[in-house]
Formats: sequence, C-alpha cells, structure tokens
Amino acid sequence: MLTITNTLNLTGLSISGDYQDLDTLYMSLLTIIGDEGEYGDYEGARLRVLGLMYDIRHAFQGDREFEFVRNGMDADRMRLLGVITPENSLYYTCKIYYPEALFVTIALNDFIRLYAKKQARTAPFPLLDKRILWDAHIATARLFQSLVMSCLKEVVTEASFKRIVNLMHKDYPWLDGYISQYLDLLNIRYLRIGDREERAKALSTIVKRMVEQGKEYRQIEEEVRAMAREHNCSVEDISLVEDYPEVEW
Repeated sequence: MLTITNTLNLTGLSISGDYQDLDTLYMSLLTIIGDEGEYGDYEGARLRVLGLMYDIRHAFQGDREFEFVRNGMDADRMRLLGVITPENSLYYTCKIYYPEALFVTIALNDFIRLYAKKQARTAPFPLLDKRILWDAHIATARLFQSLVMSCLKEVVTEASFKRIVNLMHKDYPWLDGYISQYLDLLNIRYLRIGDREERAKALSTIVKRMVEQGKEYRQIEEEVRAMAREHNCSVEDISLVEDYPEVEW
C-alpha cells in the first residue's frame, strides 16, 4: 500500500510502498504529464514532477532507503494456509522537500486536466467524460495528492489548512509558464528554518508566495528570462546559483 508520512523534522515527506506501489505511481505520473514539449508552457512544472519520479524510480530500484513492514502473516496463518512465507514485506522509500511536494500536488491538478482533455477530445467537461471517470492513472495521482494533503493537515492548524487549500486552488489553473527556479528559492528558505514548529507555521506563507507570484517571483522571472535570452536557451536550462543546505529529514 502506498503511504506518505511527515518526516521527523518536517523537512519533507517520506513516500513508501512495495515495488508494485511505487512502479504504479511512477507509470501513472509518467502518463499524465505527457511527453516533453507536449503541453508547451507547462515544461517547468513537468520537470518538477519528473524530479519526484526520478527519486521514486530509484527507490524501487533499490537506490534509496528501504524498510520491512508487517504484512499480517504469522505462524498460525501459515499453518492454516499450508505455506511458508515471510512475515514482513519490503517497502522502498524516497523523500521530497515539503514546498516541492506541495508544488507537485498543485501541478498535478493542471496535468490531470490536460490529460483528461486529451483523452476526452470533444467533451465540454473532460473530467466528467465516461472514458475519464474511472481512469486508473488519474485515480493514482489523486491518491498521491490526498496523501500529501493528509500529511499537511496533521501538522498545521485547521485555519492554516483551510487557508492553504484556498491558496492552492486560487485562480486555478496557473502553472503554465511558471518559473520553477522560484520554487528552489522557497525550498532553500524553508530548509533553513531549524525548528520543526516554525517550519509548520511557515508552510502557509510558503504556499502563499508560491501561488501569488508577487514582486519577488516577478523579479526572479525577469532575471531567469533575461539569462535565457543571453545564452540562447530555454528558461528550464537556467539554474539558481544558491545551493541547497545540508538537512536532517
């Protein structure tokens, strides 16, 4: 079963599951975000989802953390079934920074809408099209989103959670053309907060700055686009100069 939990220091989220759980999540995200360039100005957001997928893939390939989880089997049950089997299942784990996880959660709303529109073709409300209603890839992506939001609800106040949810749906959709280098700045700023409680309090402000695209965002956007023009490359090829700090999850 796919599980997502808050890390000890609230640095981010821990994503765990067996091989099938993580492989299913990976393939669903891969299908929903489409091919490179398929959704035009969404490439920056697509790359952030791909970043999460990279860690998920390396997790179920054995390149990240793992743990053994009780699977409900014991000596009595094995005797009843006439089998000998392990009492624990192997779960693979990867981690994601909190602002990054919330950004990906928001981005999936846009990609689900784009994917549904492509599949439904002529339907005026593609997410209600009968070919989409029971789509397994959308269901898996929605499960991921719901697990992330459940983790968030555990660590912030009820008022803060409502405020964050409202912000995440403000002026939806809005990720086309988003300068995702700004997310790196928000990640770094969040990680530099040393106290767990202060991190929880900061999440509302982080999301507000993420979605409102205020003065600071516009300044970063201007600098990134100018740099891309100067080097004759795409904005996705420009990296933030500032380094990520070392953290304890």
